[in-house]
Amino acid sequence: MPALLDIAGISIAFGGLKAVQDFSLALAPGDLQGLIGPNGAGKTTVFNLLTGVYRSTTGTVRLEGRRLDGLKPHQIARAGVARTFQASRLFGDLTVLDNVRIGCQLRTPFRLLATVLRTSRQVGSERHIRDRSETLLTTFGLAGRRNDLARNLPYGDRRRLEMARALATDPKVLLLDEPAAGMNAQEKTALRELIRAVRGQFGVTILLIEHDMGVVMDICERITVLDYGVTIAVGPPAEIQRDPKVIEAYLGTS
Repeated sequence: MPALLDIAGISIAFGGLKAVQDFSLALAPGDLQGLIGPNGAGKTTVFNLLTGVYRSTTGTVRLEGRRLDGLKPHQIARAGVARTFQASRLFGDLTVLDNVRIGCQLRTPFRLLATVLRTSRQVGSERHIRDRSETLLTTFGLAGRRNDLARNLPYGDRRRLEMARALATDPKVLLLDEPAAGMNAQEKTALRELIRAVRGQFGVTILLIEHDMGVVMDICERITVLDYGVTIAVGPPAEIQRDPKVIEAYLGTS
């Protein structure tokens, strides 16, 4: 199947440190893949390259054949790539509902005159945003907290809200940066099912970074492993678990 997201040979260095070297990866429509590696391997840097936070010095990134490398973050989001972050980036002083509504507005252009005059089209757009936001909150189990301030949510709810807000932009590709970080065992089990359900319900392609190997090996169909910015292994979970280079990267040599 042709790649939906095609990453070919991207690299970046910070001074003399080569953070990511010649990284390539292809995501087909509907894929659920993982990107793993020890701390400092360059995983989040890859996400920053894909979303325009950093600019690659080599290679290309294409979504459905359209080049994304060189675009700004908001342009890449509008093209169809959304992400969550390791550290929470919610709007803490806004409600849970308003955080999701902001994501929905990416696909809903507003004009000043129509907003002031409250045209029927404007009212319909606002109703659509409200309905879609409520649907997302229900999907993520947050409907009962729609009026709470985001900063008052428990940690697990904050992680789910970040995913809901990213999906509100109606992405083709969803990048999840350590979605299970800080969760207990019960929350991680629920997260696995939620990620599977999100892929099925929204038809989104998913690439996730995760340190919890139980989560990665359970839900990802293919895994790419980074070590010091270099890809050392690519394959299905069972193959990755047995790969000597991966074992050495995580456990060292005797």
